[in-house]
Amino acid sequence: MPEFEALGAAVLGVSRDNAIKHQKFITKYDLTVPLATDTEDKAMQAFGVWVEKQLYGKKYMGIDRSTFLFDSEGKLFRSWRRVRVPGHVIDVLESVREMVGG
Repeated sequence: MPEFEALGAAVLGVSRDNAIKHQKFITKYDLTVPLATDTEDKAMQAFGVWVEKQLYGKKYMGIDRSTFLFDSEGKLFRSWRRVRVPGHVIDVLESVREMVGG
């Protein structure tokens, strides 16, 4: 987080979980990223991340874990879909550096 903040970037996690589940997650992982709830799926729908998935031949609706990077004007600079956590933060940080010219 300090590296993102030093570049003037704000980070926000969003999920369908309610505030109680978020607090448990924050506590369990000692998370420093603020989390927002989207219990009505408005952001999920707007960003197109509420998608049909398939596991062991069974179809269900779920979140396509994604990251969206916006510039200071609110314009989408880059997006990542089907995010895998390991190494992802480095990719995003490098893109923030590229975006801000730092």
